[in-house]
Amino acid sequence: MNDKIRIAMIMGKWVGGGVEAVVMNYYKNINHEKIQFDFIFDDDSRNIPTDEILSMGGKIFYVPSYSKALNYHKQLKRILHDHNYRIVHSHINTLSVFSLYAAKCAGVPIRIAHSHSTSNSKEISKNLLKQFLRPFSKLFATDYMTCSELAGRWLFGNHSYDKGNVYLLNNAINAKKFKFSPVLRNEIRNELSLNDDTVVFGHIGRFVKQKNHDFLIDIFYEICNLNENSLLLLVGEGPLKEEIESKVKVLGLENKVVFLGQRSDAFRLYQAFDIFLLPSLYEGLPVVGVESQASGLQCFFSDDMTKETKILDSTKFLSLDLSPLEWANNIMSDFFNFTRKDTESEVRNHGFEISTEAEKLEKKYLELWKRL
Repeated sequence: MNDKIRIAMIMGKWVGGGVEAVVMNYYKNINHEKIQFDFIFDDDSRNIPTDEILSMGGKIFYVPSYSKALNYHKQLKRILHDHNYRIVHSHINTLSVFSLYAAKCAGVPIRIAHSHSTSNSKEISKNLLKQFLRPFSKLFATDYMTCSELAGRWLFGNHSYDKGNVYLLNNAINAKKFKFSPVLRNEIRNELSLNDDTVVFGHIGRFVKQKNHDFLIDIFYEICNLNENSLLLLVGEGPLKEEIESKVKVLGLENKVVFLGQRSDAFRLYQAFDIFLLPSLYEGLPVVGVESQASGLQCFFSDDMTKETKILDSTKFLSLDLSPLEWANNIMSDFFNFTRKDTESEVRNHGFEISTEAEKLEKKYLELWKRL
Protein backbone atom coordinates (compact mmCIF):
# COMPACT_ATOMS: atom_id res chain seq x y z
CA MET A 1 0.00 0.00 0.00
CA ASN A 2 1.71 3.18 -1.18
CA ASP A 3 -0.64 5.75 0.32
CA LYS A 4 -1.83 5.82 3.89
CA ILE A 5 -5.53 5.35 4.56
CA ARG A 6 -7.21 8.61 5.53
CA ILE A 7 -10.35 8.17 7.62
CA ALA A 8 -12.88 10.93 8.21
CA MET A 9 -13.79 10.98 11.89
CA ILE A 10 -17.16 12.67 12.34
CA MET A 11 -17.17 13.96 15.90
CA GLY A 12 -20.20 16.24 16.15
CA LYS A 13 -19.85 18.93 18.80
CA TRP A 14 -16.53 18.64 20.59
CA VAL A 15 -17.04 19.20 24.33
CA GLY A 16 -14.01 17.38 25.73
CA GLY A 17 -15.97 14.35 26.94
CA GLY A 18 -15.34 10.62 27.00
CA VAL A 19 -15.97 9.95 23.30
CA GLU A 20 -13.41 12.57 22.34
CA ALA A 21 -10.90 11.10 24.80
CA VAL A 22 -11.33 7.63 23.31
CA VAL A 23 -10.87 8.79 19.72
CA MET A 24 -7.80 10.83 20.65
CA ASN A 25 -6.31 7.86 22.53
CA TYR A 26 -6.56 5.76 19.39
CA TYR A 27 -5.31 8.60 17.19
CA LYS A 28 -2.16 9.01 19.30
CA ASN A 29 -1.40 5.29 19.25
CA ILE A 30 -2.33 4.11 15.77
CA ASN A 31 0.41 3.70 13.13
CA HIS A 32 0.37 6.99 11.21
CA GLU A 33 2.45 5.49 8.45
CA LYS A 34 -0.56 3.36 7.55
CA ILE A 35 -3.60 5.10 9.01
CA GLN A 36 -4.42 8.80 9.34
CA PHE A 37 -7.44 10.38 11.01
CA ASP A 38 -8.99 13.61 9.76
CA PHE A 39 -11.55 15.28 12.01
CA ILE A 40 -14.91 16.88 11.19
CA PHE A 41 -16.42 18.99 13.98
CA ASP A 42 -19.57 21.02 14.43
CA ASP A 43 -18.67 24.68 14.14
CA ASP A 44 -19.79 25.47 17.71
CA SER A 45 -17.17 23.14 19.21
CA ARG A 46 -14.65 24.46 21.71
CA ASN A 47 -11.27 23.50 23.19
CA ILE A 48 -10.37 21.31 20.22
CA PRO A 49 -6.74 20.07 20.51
CA THR A 50 -5.94 21.61 17.12
CA ASP A 51 -2.16 21.71 17.50
CA GLU A 52 -2.03 18.09 18.63
CA ILE A 53 -4.16 16.88 15.71
CA LEU A 54 -2.21 18.85 13.12
CA SER A 55 1.16 17.81 14.56
CA MET A 56 0.30 14.17 13.87
CA GLY A 57 -0.72 14.88 10.28
CA GLY A 58 -4.47 15.17 10.70
CA LYS A 59 -6.74 17.64 8.96
CA ILE A 60 -9.60 19.56 10.59
CA PHE A 61 -12.91 20.59 9.02
CA TYR A 62 -15.97 22.34 10.40
CA VAL A 63 -19.63 21.91 9.48
CA PRO A 64 -22.84 23.46 10.84
CA SER A 65 -24.77 21.61 13.52
CA TYR A 66 -27.12 18.83 12.34
CA SER A 67 -29.97 21.06 13.54
CA LYS A 68 -29.26 23.14 10.43
CA ALA A 69 -29.98 20.04 8.40
CA LEU A 70 -29.67 21.35 4.83
CA ASN A 71 -26.42 23.25 5.41
CA TYR A 72 -25.02 20.37 7.45
CA HIS A 73 -25.75 17.89 4.67
CA LYS A 74 -24.45 20.14 1.93
CA GLN A 75 -21.14 21.04 3.60
CA LEU A 76 -20.41 17.58 4.96
CA LYS A 77 -21.13 16.00 1.59
CA ARG A 78 -18.82 18.50 -0.13
CA ILE A 79 -15.94 17.83 2.29
CA LEU A 80 -16.23 14.05 1.94
CA HIS A 81 -16.54 14.22 -1.84
CA ASP A 82 -13.80 16.79 -2.49
CA HIS A 83 -11.27 14.93 -0.34
CA ASN A 84 -12.23 11.56 -1.78
CA TYR A 85 -12.68 9.75 1.53
CA ARG A 86 -13.21 6.01 1.22
CA ILE A 87 -13.92 5.39 4.93
CA VAL A 88 -16.06 7.50 7.24
CA HIS A 89 -16.30 6.72 10.96
CA SER A 90 -19.22 8.45 12.68
CA HIS A 91 -19.13 8.84 16.46
CA ILE A 92 -22.45 10.64 17.01
CA ASN A 93 -24.64 7.66 17.94
CA THR A 94 -28.24 8.00 16.74
CA LEU A 95 -27.37 11.20 14.87
CA SER A 96 -25.25 9.10 12.51
CA VAL A 97 -28.34 8.91 10.30
CA PHE A 98 -27.50 12.46 9.18
CA SER A 99 -23.73 12.09 8.81
CA LEU A 100 -23.80 8.73 7.05
CA TYR A 101 -26.54 9.82 4.67
CA ALA A 102 -24.27 12.67 3.59
CA ALA A 103 -21.42 10.17 3.27
CA LYS A 104 -23.52 7.89 1.09
CA CYS A 105 -24.51 10.81 -1.12
CA ALA A 106 -20.83 11.71 -1.40
CA GLY A 107 -20.05 8.20 -2.65
CA VAL A 108 -18.11 7.02 0.41
CA PRO A 109 -18.17 3.19 0.21
CA ILE A 110 -17.27 2.32 3.84
CA ARG A 111 -19.51 4.04 6.39
CA ILE A 112 -19.07 3.10 10.07
CA ALA A 113 -21.69 3.86 12.70
CA HIS A 114 -20.25 3.73 16.23
CA SER A 115 -22.41 3.33 19.35
CA HIS A 116 -20.93 5.07 22.38
CA SER A 117 -23.99 5.25 24.62
CA THR A 118 -27.44 3.99 25.57
CA SER A 119 -30.41 5.78 27.14
CA ASN A 120 -32.47 6.04 30.30
CA SER A 121 -36.18 6.65 30.86
CA LYS A 122 -35.36 9.51 33.25
CA GLU A 123 -34.20 11.61 30.28
CA ILE A 124 -37.63 11.63 28.66
CA SER A 125 -37.32 14.60 26.28
CA LYS A 126 -33.85 13.62 25.10
CA ASN A 127 -34.85 9.99 24.76
CA LEU A 128 -37.78 10.83 22.51
CA LEU A 129 -35.33 12.00 19.88
CA LYS A 130 -32.99 9.08 20.56
CA GLN A 131 -35.75 6.51 20.31
CA PHE A 132 -37.13 8.07 17.15
CA LEU A 133 -33.74 8.15 15.41
CA ARG A 134 -32.48 4.79 16.68
CA PRO A 135 -34.05 2.63 13.93
CA PHE A 136 -32.60 4.98 11.29
CA SER A 137 -29.11 5.40 12.76
CA LYS A 138 -27.80 2.30 10.99
CA LEU A 139 -29.79 2.85 7.81
CA PHE A 140 -26.87 4.28 5.82
CA ALA A 141 -24.08 2.39 7.62
CA THR A 142 -22.13 -0.41 6.01
CA ASP A 143 -20.40 -1.40 9.26
CA TYR A 144 -21.15 -1.20 12.98
CA MET A 145 -18.86 -0.57 15.96
CA THR A 146 -19.58 -0.27 19.68
CA CYS A 147 -17.81 0.44 22.97
CA SER A 148 -19.70 -2.32 24.81
CA GLU A 149 -22.18 -5.13 24.28
CA LEU A 150 -24.91 -3.09 25.98
CA ALA A 151 -24.35 -0.08 23.71
CA GLY A 152 -24.10 -2.31 20.64
CA ARG A 153 -27.34 -4.14 21.32
CA TRP A 154 -29.09 -0.86 22.13
CA LEU A 155 -28.26 0.86 18.85
CA PHE A 156 -27.93 -2.01 16.38
CA GLY A 157 -30.27 -4.61 17.84
CA ASN A 158 -29.83 -8.10 19.29
CA HIS A 159 -30.03 -9.77 15.88
CA SER A 160 -27.08 -7.84 14.45
CA TYR A 161 -25.06 -8.28 17.63
CA ASP A 162 -25.71 -12.01 17.94
CA LYS A 163 -24.76 -12.55 14.28
CA GLY A 164 -21.36 -10.99 14.98
CA ASN A 165 -22.00 -7.95 12.79
CA VAL A 166 -20.97 -5.44 15.46
CA TYR A 167 -17.25 -4.87 16.09
CA LEU A 168 -16.41 -4.28 19.76
CA LEU A 169 -13.80 -1.54 20.18
CA ASN A 170 -12.80 -1.10 23.81
CA ASN A 171 -12.49 2.37 25.33
CA ALA A 172 -8.79 1.80 25.87
CA ILE A 173 -6.30 4.02 27.69
CA ASN A 174 -2.57 4.30 28.36
CA ALA A 175 -2.49 2.21 31.53
CA LYS A 176 1.03 3.33 32.50
CA LYS A 177 -0.06 6.97 32.48
CA PHE A 178 -2.83 6.33 35.01
CA LYS A 179 -1.26 3.75 37.31
CA PHE A 180 -1.09 4.53 41.01
CA SER A 181 1.93 6.55 42.11
CA PRO A 182 2.37 7.47 45.81
CA VAL A 183 4.86 10.18 44.79
CA LEU A 184 2.45 11.82 42.34
CA ARG A 185 -0.38 11.44 44.85
CA ASN A 186 1.53 13.46 47.46
CA GLU A 187 2.47 16.05 44.86
CA ILE A 188 -1.07 16.73 43.62
CA ARG A 189 -2.62 16.61 47.10
CA ASN A 190 -0.11 19.22 48.22
CA GLU A 191 -1.00 21.38 45.21
CA LEU A 192 -4.67 21.15 46.16
CA SER A 193 -3.92 21.78 49.87
CA LEU A 194 -5.45 18.47 50.93
CA ASN A 195 -4.70 17.05 54.35
CA ASP A 196 -3.40 13.50 54.55
CA ASP A 197 -6.36 12.37 56.64
CA THR A 198 -9.05 13.91 54.41
CA VAL A 199 -11.08 11.33 52.50
CA VAL A 200 -11.28 12.69 48.96
CA PHE A 201 -14.15 11.66 46.70
CA GLY A 202 -13.84 12.36 42.99
CA HIS A 203 -16.08 12.64 39.96
CA ILE A 204 -15.17 13.56 36.40
CA GLY A 205 -17.95 14.30 33.95
CA ARG A 206 -19.96 17.00 32.20
CA PHE A 207 -22.72 18.68 34.17
CA VAL A 208 -25.58 17.10 32.24
CA LYS A 209 -28.53 15.04 33.46
CA GLN A 210 -26.95 11.76 32.32
CA LYS A 211 -24.16 12.10 34.90
CA ASN A 212 -26.69 12.44 37.74
CA HIS A 213 -24.85 15.11 39.76
CA ASP A 214 -28.04 15.88 41.70
CA PHE A 215 -28.05 12.39 43.20
CA LEU A 216 -24.27 12.50 43.62
CA ILE A 217 -24.56 15.56 45.88
CA ASP A 218 -27.27 13.83 47.91
CA ILE A 219 -24.94 10.85 48.38
CA PHE A 220 -22.08 13.08 49.45
CA TYR A 221 -24.30 14.93 51.93
CA GLU A 222 -24.95 11.61 53.66
CA ILE A 223 -21.26 10.71 53.48
CA CYS A 224 -20.39 13.92 55.33
CA ASN A 225 -22.83 12.94 58.08
CA LEU A 226 -20.96 9.65 58.43
CA ASN A 227 -17.46 11.07 58.04
CA GLU A 228 -17.05 14.80 58.61
CA ASN A 229 -13.52 14.89 57.20
CA SER A 230 -14.64 14.30 53.60
CA LEU A 231 -14.17 16.37 50.45
CA LEU A 232 -15.70 16.05 46.97
CA LEU A 233 -13.78 17.20 43.89
CA LEU A 234 -15.91 17.74 40.78
CA VAL A 235 -14.16 18.00 37.42
CA GLY A 236 -15.95 19.24 34.31
CA GLU A 237 -18.21 21.91 32.87
CA GLY A 238 -21.71 21.82 31.44
CA PRO A 239 -25.16 23.41 31.37
CA LEU A 240 -26.24 22.15 34.82
CA LYS A 241 -23.16 23.36 36.70
CA GLU A 242 -24.82 26.45 38.20
CA GLU A 243 -27.79 24.37 39.34
CA ILE A 244 -25.46 21.97 41.16
CA GLU A 245 -23.49 24.85 42.67
CA SER A 246 -26.76 26.23 44.06
CA LYS A 247 -27.68 22.86 45.54
CA VAL A 248 -24.29 22.62 47.24
CA LYS A 249 -24.93 25.99 48.91
CA VAL A 250 -28.45 25.05 50.00
CA LEU A 251 -27.08 21.92 51.69
CA GLY A 252 -24.29 23.89 53.37
CA LEU A 253 -21.54 21.97 51.59
CA GLU A 254 -19.63 24.98 50.20
CA ASN A 255 -16.50 24.02 52.15
CA LYS A 256 -16.84 20.36 51.27
CA VAL A 257 -17.32 20.46 47.49
CA VAL A 258 -14.72 21.90 45.12
CA PHE A 259 -15.54 22.67 41.49
CA LEU A 260 -12.31 22.30 39.51
CA GLY A 261 -13.74 23.07 36.08
CA GLN A 262 -12.43 21.49 32.88
CA ARG A 263 -8.98 19.97 33.40
CA SER A 264 -6.43 18.44 31.09
CA ASP A 265 -4.58 16.61 33.88
CA ALA A 266 -7.16 14.01 34.91
CA PHE A 267 -4.43 11.39 35.23
CA ARG A 268 -2.95 13.46 38.08
CA LEU A 269 -6.28 14.19 39.74
CA TYR A 270 -7.15 10.50 40.03
CA GLN A 271 -4.05 10.16 42.21
CA ALA A 272 -5.47 12.71 44.66
CA PHE A 273 -8.79 10.88 45.00
CA ASP A 274 -9.49 8.09 47.48
CA ILE A 275 -12.86 7.01 46.06
CA PHE A 276 -14.38 7.54 42.62
CA LEU A 277 -18.14 7.93 42.25
CA LEU A 278 -20.10 7.60 39.02
CA PRO A 279 -23.87 7.28 39.64
CA SER A 280 -24.78 7.91 35.98
CA LEU A 281 -28.27 7.33 34.65
CA TYR A 282 -26.68 5.45 31.75
CA GLU A 283 -23.33 4.95 30.02
CA GLY A 284 -22.09 3.08 26.99
CA LEU A 285 -18.80 2.25 28.67
CA PRO A 286 -17.38 5.26 30.54
CA VAL A 287 -13.73 5.97 29.87
CA VAL A 288 -13.49 7.60 33.31
CA GLY A 289 -14.57 4.26 34.74
CA VAL A 290 -11.57 2.64 33.09
CA GLU A 291 -9.19 5.45 34.06
CA SER A 292 -10.25 5.49 37.71
CA GLN A 293 -9.71 1.74 38.05
CA ALA A 294 -6.37 2.03 36.24
CA SER A 295 -5.42 4.46 39.01
CA GLY A 296 -6.19 1.80 41.59
CA LEU A 297 -9.15 3.65 43.07
CA GLN A 298 -12.06 2.15 44.90
CA CYS A 299 -14.97 2.78 42.53
CA PHE A 300 -18.73 2.87 42.94
CA PHE A 301 -20.81 2.96 39.75
CA SER A 302 -24.55 2.86 39.13
CA ASP A 303 -25.80 -0.52 37.96
CA ASP A 304 -27.47 1.15 34.98
CA MET A 305 -24.18 1.00 33.09
CA THR A 306 -22.64 -2.02 31.42
CA LYS A 307 -20.88 -4.46 33.72
CA GLU A 308 -18.07 -4.65 31.15
CA THR A 309 -16.80 -1.53 32.91
CA LYS A 310 -15.69 -3.67 35.84
CA ILE A 311 -11.95 -4.32 35.85
CA LEU A 312 -11.15 -4.67 39.55
CA ASP A 313 -12.76 -7.04 42.04
CA SER A 314 -13.13 -4.09 44.41
CA THR A 315 -15.32 -2.11 41.99
CA LYS A 316 -19.00 -2.12 42.95
CA PHE A 317 -22.25 -1.37 41.15
CA LEU A 318 -25.12 0.06 43.21
CA SER A 319 -28.74 0.53 42.22
CA LEU A 320 -30.12 4.01 41.70
CA ASP A 321 -33.23 2.74 43.50
CA LEU A 322 -31.22 2.76 46.72
CA SER A 323 -31.41 5.90 48.83
CA PRO A 324 -28.44 8.31 49.10
CA LEU A 325 -27.94 7.09 52.67
CA GLU A 326 -27.77 3.47 51.50
CA TRP A 327 -25.15 4.47 48.92
CA ALA A 328 -23.19 6.32 51.60
CA ASN A 329 -23.30 3.35 53.99
CA ASN A 330 -22.10 0.96 51.27
CA ILE A 331 -19.28 3.30 50.30
CA MET A 332 -17.98 4.03 53.78
CA SER A 333 -18.28 0.43 55.04
CA ASP A 334 -15.93 -0.69 52.26
CA PHE A 335 -13.47 2.19 52.42
CA PHE A 336 -11.66 1.26 55.62
CA ASN A 337 -10.97 -2.27 54.35
CA PHE A 338 -9.52 -1.13 51.01
CA THR A 339 -5.84 -1.00 50.04
CA ARG A 340 -4.84 0.84 46.87
CA LYS A 341 -2.39 -0.87 44.50
CA ASP A 342 -0.92 -0.89 41.00
CA THR A 343 -3.58 -2.30 38.66
CA GLU A 344 -1.83 -2.01 35.29
CA SER A 345 -1.87 -5.76 34.66
CA GLU A 346 -5.63 -6.00 35.32
CA VAL A 347 -6.30 -3.17 32.86
CA ARG A 348 -4.23 -4.88 30.20
CA ASN A 349 -5.80 -8.30 30.82
CA HIS A 350 -9.30 -6.86 30.39
CA GLY A 351 -8.46 -5.40 26.97
CA PHE A 352 -8.19 -1.73 27.95
CA GLU A 353 -4.51 -1.08 27.16
CA ILE A 354 -4.37 1.29 24.20
CA SER A 355 -1.17 0.02 22.57
CA THR A 356 -2.70 -3.43 22.06
CA GLU A 357 -6.18 -2.21 21.13
CA ALA A 358 -4.85 0.35 18.62
CA GLU A 359 -3.15 -2.49 16.72
CA LYS A 360 -6.47 -4.33 16.56
CA LEU A 361 -8.24 -1.24 15.21
CA GLU A 362 -5.53 -0.76 12.62
CA LYS A 363 -6.06 -4.32 11.39
CA LYS A 364 -9.81 -3.72 11.27
CA TYR A 365 -9.41 -0.63 9.10
CA LEU A 366 -7.07 -2.54 6.79
CA GLU A 367 -9.66 -5.32 6.45
CA LEU A 368 -12.28 -2.75 5.51
CA TRP A 369 -9.91 -1.15 3.00
CA LYS A 370 -9.37 -4.50 1.28
CA ARG A 371 -13.10 -4.65 0.53
CA LEU A 372 -12.82 -1.64 -1.77
